[in-house]
Amino acid sequence: MKKTLFSLLFILTTPSVLLAQVTTENDSITRLNEVIVIDTLTAKNPIGIVPSQIIGETSFSNYSPVDFISSLNQVSGLYALSGALNTNRITIRGVGSRTLYGTDKLRLYYNNIPITNGTGSSTIEAFDLENLTSVEVIKGPKGTGFGTNLGGAIILNTKQLSDQPTKFTNNTTIGSYGLFKNSLGFTHAEDNFYMTFQYGHMEVDGYRENNRFERDGYLLNTIFKLSKKSELGLLVNHIDYSAQIASSISQEDFNEDPTQAAFTWRASQGYEDNNYSLIGLSHTYYASPNLKNTTSLFYTYLDHYEPAPFNILDEFTNGYGVRTLFSGNLDISKNALFYTLGGELYKDEYNWQTFENLYQENEGNGSLQGNQQSKNKEFRNQINIFATASYSITPKLTTQLGLNINKTQYDFRDLFNTGELNTSANRNFKALLLPSIDFNYAFTPTYQLYGNISRGFSNPSLEETLTPDGIINPDIVQETGTNYELGIEHKSEDDRNRFEIAFYIMPINNLLVAKRVGDNQYIGRNAGKTKHQGIDLDWSYRFNVINKITISPFISYTYSNHKFLDFIDEEANEDYSDNALTGVPKNKINSGIQTNFGNGLFFNITHQYVDEIPLTDANTLYSDSFNLLNLKLGYKNQISEQLRIGLDFGINNLTDTKYAQSVLTNASGFGGNAPRYFYPGNNINYYGGLKLNYTL
Repeated sequence: MKKTLFSLLFILTTPSVLLAQVTTENDSITRLNEVIVIDTLTAKNPIGIVPSQIIGETSFSNYSPVDFISSLNQVSGLYALSGALNTNRITIRGVGSRTLYGTDKLRLYYNNIPITNGTGSSTIEAFDLENLTSVEVIKGPKGTGFGTNLGGAIILNTKQLSDQPTKFTNNTTIGSYGLFKNSLGFTHAEDNFYMTFQYGHMEVDGYRENNRFERDGYLLNTIFKLSKKSELGLLVNHIDYSAQIASSISQEDFNEDPTQAAFTWRASQGYEDNNYSLIGLSHTYYASPNLKNTTSLFYTYLDHYEPAPFNILDEFTNGYGVRTLFSGNLDISKNALFYTLGGELYKDEYNWQTFENLYQENEGNGSLQGNQQSKNKEFRNQINIFATASYSITPKLTTQLGLNINKTQYDFRDLFNTGELNTSANRNFKALLLPSIDFNYAFTPTYQLYGNISRGFSNPSLEETLTPDGIINPDIVQETGTNYELGIEHKSEDDRNRFEIAFYIMPINNLLVAKRVGDNQYIGRNAGKTKHQGIDLDWSYRFNVINKITISPFISYTYSNHKFLDFIDEEANEDYSDNALTGVPKNKINSGIQTNFGNGLFFNITHQYVDEIPLTDANTLYSDSFNLLNLKLGYKNQISEQLRIGLDFGINNLTDTKYAQSVLTNASGFGGNAPRYFYPGNNINYYGGLKLNYTL
């Protein structure tokens, strides 16, 4: 805690000569209710009267356009770990912290289209930060219309400014480790038509061995206004990337040389190759001033090939569905009752097969595909039906009731084994009724008190539903929990001072545990209960110094006191009840100062403090806490009526701190090797960019 207080005092007492991003009177700095233009492809869905958290271009600009994860970490209550550009894990209020790889137990949306797969897994790395206008984060299950997952939901919104003139944009970034990134965009708008197209390419060799990453992608977003009441939108997003995998390393290897890859991954030259496509067709109809409907049809496709030391995985997933939302209001007793009613059907078909990896017989040339070991298919169906109704009881007090109904089903097919060896089975989970209640009391026009009680759930992942023999475990049930939250939000009338603090407690039952029993084998079970409790705090302020110089400090602070309430590890014959929840830092601070000189020059300084993290359920091993400091200097100028130019230069990890940017929990060593807990973060590194904006 002393380190936490030191970090907080350090950033708050940093000299105010530090510069920052160009802002206007209406810009916001870090969340509370950041003013942004959000999607028009699918109408913005209100989550209710309890605030969500939003970061936009102002927050994105604190970092390199490659560094999506640092932008997300500016949100209090959220901690994003990044083992590499292709290996990210997002936890919200501790939910998902024990997941070994990737992000689950929350729901990810792209322009309100669900892009989380049928078991609840999401891949944030499939999307380009430069294609986004904002990211909205719903913490906990209070987003009735967004799946009520225990971790919450993250909504990615693309750049859609329909009143902009026809223009071309290009942003080129170069930097350390051979970084090259270029994003080219075109926007055109007419009275009844809007289109934006962006193409991006990125490549970087990486800080570690076997760490090269290369990605190409494009985004097409169009709006057709069919009439005054009707509009049609088309969204096409495609990403193609390949990434070498350095994997995690042991404590000894981390101390000795953090740039090295795990031995077996280096020897097999392990990598992954991905093609991801999203197509969405959306129609919005304004039936009257008091009633609107938005319906979206969507299709997703993921083709994934991954040669790992233990086997070669070849898989593809077809996902499709429909989402519809009715929103409106009714006049009741001279007040309006606002309501939403909708449903979301998501189905996917997951196909995967594994092969031997004969890299040890390939004379040092890396992975070599051998005999087939398995072939499987799984159908996953999930339906959410949701409704909310909010009503102002008094001019100051508003309440909202919500209900989400979830039904999930898995159908697993073993296409490799026959006869008695065949392990085909299905798992039909019981329907869940997930209610919520909210209130919002406005003390003054600038201060409000809000509260929430909401029920949520998490589906088991694929690893948690299957035994090492590939058999569906019929005893696995969904995690369920109830969120209790109370908060205060303040926003000054001139929008200069923003403050929000939230207190929450969320007990979770039927804790899902994926226990590693082999090099790539896991068993899943419901092991006990956890209690997630903590404080999320966000503050930002903007003030003028002299002339046009504007200084804008901000801070987000997360206090996480998450514990196991009832957790007995039967295999180890250990009782871990009352231990700290694995994989969560107790304290996290993200802060910074932005200063605008009024002449196009800006300078940003950002700071992150992450407390030590328990790596084992027994709490016998912790990662080290760390502080990171980043700087960014830039200049923007309107060269002519048509051409605008921007230059920037940044330094990441200014103090060259050695730290783990991601960790594995409960890692096990096999074959006499030490457990591999750590993904090293980058050392001090540099980047610079050139932005061009040409308006026709």
